[in-house]
Amino acid sequence: MTDFWKRFSKHRGAVAGLVILFLIVLLAVAAPFLFPKSPWAMVQRPFLPPFENATYFLGTDTMGRDLASGLAHGAYVSLLVGLVSTVVSLLIGIPIGALAGYFGGIVDDVLMRFTELFQSVPSFALAVVLVAIFQPSITSIVVAIAIVSWPPVARLLRGEVMALKSRDFVDAAVLSGQKPLTIIWSQILPNTLSPIIVLASMMVAAAILVESALSFMGLGDANVMSWGYIIGAGRTVIRQAWWVSFFPGLAILLTVLALNLVGEGLNDALNPRLSRKGK
Repeated sequence: MTDFWKRFSKHRGAVAGLVILFLIVLLAVAAPFLFPKSPWAMVQRPFLPPFENATYFLGTDTMGRDLASGLAHGAYVSLLVGLVSTVVSLLIGIPIGALAGYFGGIVDDVLMRFTELFQSVPSFALAVVLVAIFQPSITSIVVAIAIVSWPPVARLLRGEVMALKSRDFVDAAVLSGQKPLTIIWSQILPNTLSPIIVLASMMVAAAILVESALSFMGLGDANVMSWGYIIGAGRTVIRQAWWVSFFPGLAILLTVLALNLVGEGLNDALNPRLSRKGK
């Protein structure tokens, strides 16, 4: 663990990303305490400029709602959707990729054709269709993002398992009489954690972007505040009230950038040999 942190800390961008991500998570957790009022509550006149009122320091939106409150509560929604949809994607993609890579042959062909079926449709277009069919809600958004995000996980796991199944420790497990599923679970999957963790960090960032885009288009959950919804609500008055779209857009930029930087740092820390070759 000490060696991992030393390698990770050498990546200054990753450390900066981790700090930014920590602050965003802290904001999301503390949102109900910092802003106990509903983010939908009208608290001031509309289009109050930022830094003009100490209580509502980021200003207000088109309806007189506190923009800072909306950003804090929106952070929780964005992170929740990103994390849950990524976990669901992993739960779908890992078994499919592991089975395809280990058994090969007909099993591999069937599972990979099934994977390619989902990849043949543009992912964002499919997400829009799925959310529209199931009615916009947090649950439908999570399911839609998970459905369009699992194919890369399956392909990654397939390649990793195919490379690992010919290793000596797998041959030893086969000779000892272990069943294929036991070998996959106890011998192979633990050795694929590094690329999975790196990919998962990138997937959370991508999921936040997709959720923001869906909310921007009016396909978000109407009962929760999100960054994409705030940007969408402010796009028609961007010349009159630039801050309504600017601050949530900045929040999305920082969150996605932080997750990508952390992903790069994890890649360098978990794969030191690749890091040295790159240098």
